[in-house]
Amino acid sequence: MNTSAKKRRQNHVKPGSKTSKSAASMLSGGQTAEIGVEGSFVEGSILRISMKNFLTYDYSVLYPGPNLNMIVGANGTGKSSIVCAICLGLAGKTSILGRGDKVGLYVKRGCNKGFIEIELFKPGGNVVINREIHVENNQSLWMLNGRHCNQKSVEEEVKALRIQVGNLCQFLPQEKVGEFAKMSKIELLEATEKSVGPPKMHEYHCELKNYHNKERELENVLKEKASFLEKAKQRNERNKHDVNRYYEKKRHLDVIELLEKKKPWVEYETTRKEFEGAKKERDNAKKQLTALKQAQAPMLAKIQLIDNQLKPTEAQIKSKTVHIKEASLKCKQKQEQLERKHKEVADIKQTQRLKQMEEEDHQKRISNTRRTIDDLKAELAKVADQPDMTPRINAVNVELRNIREERAKTEGEKADLRREKDNLYAESTLLVRKLSDMNNMMNAKEEKLQRRHRDTHTALQWLRHNRHLFAGNVHEPMMLVINVRDHRFAKFVENHISFHDLRAFVFQRKDDMEKFMTEVRDKMNLKVNSISAPEDLCFRRPPSRNIESLRRFGFFTYLREMFDAPDEVMSYLCHQYKVHDVPVGNDQTKAMMKTVIEEPYLRVFYTTDERYTLKRSHYSNKISTSNSAVHPSQYLTITVDAEAKRQLEQQMKTCEVKLRDIDERIKVLQAEAATLDRRDNELLAEKKHLSEVKGKKRQLEQKISTKQDSLGQMEHGVIDLQKIEEETKEKIAGVNSQKVSIVGAFMVNMKLRSTLSMEKVFLALETVGLMAEKAKLENDCRDGTSELKNIVEICSRLEQRKVQLTAQCKGLLKRAMTICKMKPEESLPEDLRNAFSKLPDTLDEIDATLNEERARAECFTGLSENVVDEYNKREQEAKHLEKELEDQSTALGAYRQNISEVWRMALRGGPLAHVNHVVNLSWMTGHLT
Repeated sequence: MNTSAKKRRQNHVKPGSKTSKSAASMLSGGQTAEIGVEGSFVEGSILRISMKNFLTYDYSVLYPGPNLNMIVGANGTGKSSIVCAICLGLAGKTSILGRGDKVGLYVKRGCNKGFIEIELFKPGGNVVINREIHVENNQSLWMLNGRHCNQKSVEEEVKALRIQVGNLCQFLPQEKVGEFAKMSKIELLEATEKSVGPPKMHEYHCELKNYHNKERELENVLKEKASFLEKAKQRNERNKHDVNRYYEKKRHLDVIELLEKKKPWVEYETTRKEFEGAKKERDNAKKQLTALKQAQAPMLAKIQLIDNQLKPTEAQIKSKTVHIKEASLKCKQKQEQLERKHKEVADIKQTQRLKQMEEEDHQKRISNTRRTIDDLKAELAKVADQPDMTPRINAVNVELRNIREERAKTEGEKADLRREKDNLYAESTLLVRKLSDMNNMMNAKEEKLQRRHRDTHTALQWLRHNRHLFAGNVHEPMMLVINVRDHRFAKFVENHISFHDLRAFVFQRKDDMEKFMTEVRDKMNLKVNSISAPEDLCFRRPPSRNIESLRRFGFFTYLREMFDAPDEVMSYLCHQYKVHDVPVGNDQTKAMMKTVIEEPYLRVFYTTDERYTLKRSHYSNKISTSNSAVHPSQYLTITVDAEAKRQLEQQMKTCEVKLRDIDERIKVLQAEAATLDRRDNELLAEKKHLSEVKGKKRQLEQKISTKQDSLGQMEHGVIDLQKIEEETKEKIAGVNSQKVSIVGAFMVNMKLRSTLSMEKVFLALETVGLMAEKAKLENDCRDGTSELKNIVEICSRLEQRKVQLTAQCKGLLKRAMTICKMKPEESLPEDLRNAFSKLPDTLDEIDATLNEERARAECFTGLSENVVDEYNKREQEAKHLEKELEDQSTALGAYRQNISEVWRMALRGGPLAHVNHVVNLSWMTGHLT
């Protein structure tokens, strides 16, 4: 309460007064008090505390005595205000008090700023600290001994007086009593040192702890490295034998490598010598071949002379042969011409026979046509006596038109019904799809319920099969029947209603609920939750205030308006959760929070992302606010409009009824169409018969006329056989005269062919004589030719062998140089030449030595270069570890010397010497870490 200076209430308490404590305990909000106690003070003691517009005080001055240790009093007397003033006036943080986190919250409600002034005792001049707190920006103005300064200067001055408001052993607000009780022995020791010990006491303590920790770390490192060094030496000692075996194996491998390098050189030298021998053999064979060719030269010349004589004779024989072939070809051509004339005579005779057969057939057709005309005339005489069919045909046509009009009308009605049926099918399919989508969303909700609480889902399945057992309404779990109108609102509804109730079954009647729980909980042993709806219609309750009166704060609706639910479910939520009276706001609401919380009737409300709960104190009428974040929805984001679903189901039933009616009407129309089709077929058959009877006379008359025309044409086209016979004789006589000419030419060519054949025989006899002489000469040369052929083959084989050995030598030389890593035109290095001289010189000896060395090398199994690398690496590591051990042993000695030095300083006059009356030294030594 605000009071003026005239109305201030001042309570002066003298030193030693019995009423000082009670006077201090009676201070409360809205009061002004000045309390003082005199005595002897130590440096840093509080002489005076002044507060203005601070928490519960309009203005207050306190004079604590030199032994202030505790502030006690009844609730609401202002104890916490004094403690807060001490903390904040001495530059303490708001977190020490465990109340509001902003300094502006400590100014009295309704004031723009508050003041704290604290006077501290200090020999040579007291210290006065002023702090002015502004609510608007949570800023503070500091003054030290009447001069403006910053907070850091005040903190340094307070620290110099050894005041520690953050130390619970020196300054303990009632909100931090629980934390003080939870402090460990080590924390209590450190806080006590800081509170009652000399300035450097805690620093020496921390230094000793650090030294001891480092000492233990160094000792552990020394032990680990010494152990590792010993193990490394032992491993190397075990591996030394493997290293020696590895080097022994390497010596054998080096010998193998040299042998493999020398082997291609020996192979090359062997092949080169073989090449030289083959070259000499080839040269000798060439000399023998030349001698044989010189011995056979005369006989070969005579054979050549006979060949020269045979060439003209053979040319004449070939010429005669060509002329004989030409004469034979001409004879053959004349013979073919003669055969074609024979065939031409036969064709002329065949044509005459065909004309005769054609005339015979023509006469037969004339006779048949005359008989057909007579038969048609007789039938026409019979048909002429029947009555006229035209009136009956006209009557049938009229009836057919009527039937077809009825059929067209019926088909039109059927087409309309089919279109209507297709439209209903399309509408039904769309409705089925929409219902399926809704059912899928409900299934998704059920799947979430099943994953979160399987017993509730099992009970739900039982309820759906046994709903007939209950007299009143029974609603499935709330999360399935609540339908949020906008998925963005789901988070508010879900955060407001506990999951325990979201999975609950809601019953209209209590006896139904008891029956349900007996079945599912007692008999089926399921853990489910059930709720009985209130008897009164709570869902119709109006909110305490119209939403329009709250729109200025950003509230736009109440929670009840965000979702739909059955009446019983909504009644329970209004009764239990007051959803009809919980407003929902936006960011504007959050920005106006200070004004909103002062509104009456608001207990719970929501902003965009937070839930706020307001509580009003019964003592001071002060409002406390708690807020929590609104978590995203997990279960209610899936929305299904129950009314829309019911309408869809009703539309589905209507479509099914209409489809059944259409099917019945189509069946009736199909029966009518079938009757019309039968009558139509009967009339068509009758019309066809009448038309046939009516048109038969006309058809007969047309046929008779057609046959008579055909008979006239046939009689006009009679063939003259005598004329054709005379023409045939003239054609045969002309062909016979041509045959005589062809036979004469044929005889001339036959005589020419005979003459040429005789001349060819004489030339052939002359050629046979020359060939016999040539054969005798060739027989004489045959033995020499056979020997010559053998020598030629030998020369060819030797030449091939020489080429093969040349290529083999080049390949072996290239391979040898490649193995030895030599460049072209480079000679064998001196070191390899010396090494090769100590090795065998033959291939057999090299192969034998290689097999022996490989066998010895294979005896050294399980060895690799890694063994030597690891051995050398561990040798280096051992040397490095020995050096590290030496350095760290020196460092450990230095740390131990430092620890001894710190203890000497502490015990000979350091800070520990002054607190032996407070802390037992041996106990402290055991709790350094």
